[in-house]
Amino acid sequence: MRIGQGFDVHAFGEGDFITLGGVKIPYHRGLQAHSDGDVVLHALCDALLGAIAEGDIGLHFPDSDPQWNGADSRVFLQHAAAMVHEKGYGVANVDLTVVAQTPRIRPYVDDMRGHIARDLQIEESQVNVKATTTEGLGFSGRSEGIAAFAVVLLLRR
Repeated sequence: MRIGQGFDVHAFGEGDFITLGGVKIPYHRGLQAHSDGDVVLHALCDALLGAIAEGDIGLHFPDSDPQWNGADSRVFLQHAAAMVHEKGYGVANVDLTVVAQTPRIRPYVDDMRGHIARDLQIEESQVNVKATTTEGLGFSGRSEGIAAFAVVLLLRR
């Protein structure tokens, strides 16, 4: 078995939606990022790549490469999943935590789980997405941005 963990954070900026877990969420701000700023999928990619000792998302999709400007992070996730499978592993489970004061995440969790499960070629029951606030503390509590943590367990197929 292999275990990986990931973390990502992006600041709020201009825009009228954010993308989390592959789901477009209406919001009065966007996220500042080179790609779509999907902190959930970025953290998950880092967890998957870490579990197979293949670096991190920046190594595979550098922000200095213009082809990734505005890119859909599901492309990154599908790439990381393919690498996991090529190494002879399958995803046993994924546990994700979104840290955000706003917007409310719960209404979008089921859609996130569905996208992630499809991209990883696993069942939705193997994907958990939860959210927490920081009770008004720190950058997240001041609604300056959003962070996400990811943990994955891989098993040899």
